[in-house]
Amino acid sequence: MKKLLTILVIVVAVFAVVYAFSGKSGANNKVLVAYFSATGNTATVADKLATAIGADLFAIEPAQVYTAEDLDWKNEKSRASVEMADRGSRPEIASQVENMEKYDVVFLGFPIWWGREPSIIDTFVDSYDFNGKTVIPFATSGSTPDTAEAEENFRMLMPADIKTGKRFPVDVSEEELKAWASEWL
Repeated sequence: MKKLLTILVIVVAVFAVVYAFSGKSGANNKVLVAYFSATGNTATVADKLATAIGADLFAIEPAQVYTAEDLDWKNEKSRASVEMADRGSRPEIASQVENMEKYDVVFLGFPIWWGREPSIIDTFVDSYDFNGKTVIPFATSGSTPDTAEAEENFRMLMPADIKTGKRFPVDVSEEELKAWASEWL
C-alpha cells in the first residue's frame, strides 16, 4: 500500500511539472485584448474576442481623436497619411493599461493601414515592457490578407514572443475567435 501511494505521488508530481512548464496553464495566464479602432470594425472584433475567451479589454484611444479628414488615405497630407509615412511617428494615447505587468498574453488588434499597423499601435508597444509576454496580432482590413508586416515590425520593437496573427472580417463569430485563440491559452 505504501509503495502504491509513493508511485501515485510521483505520477501526480510529474504531471504537475509537465503541466506547469507546458505554458498552457490558462487559469494562471492573465489575458488582455488591446485594440485600436478608427471606425468601429476592430472594436467589434476585439469585443467578441474578449468575450469569447474571458479576457480583459482595453481600447487604445488617441489623445486627439481622428476625424474623417484625418483618415482620408487618398490625401497625402491627412493626419493618418503623414503618420504612416513616418515610421518614427508616435501619436499620443489618451490612457494607459493599469498593471500591464500582470498580463502574460496580449492579443493586439488594429485596422491595417498601408499594409501594416497604424502608428498609434507602435506608441502602445513602446509604452510597455513586453519582455516574456506572448503577443498575438489580429486585424481588420478590406484588402490586406494578413498581419505579416506588422509582426515583422513588432519583432523589432519588443522583446516578446510574437505569434502569427490573423485578419478577421467584422462579422466573425465568437466561436471562430475562441477556436483561433485557444492555441495560446
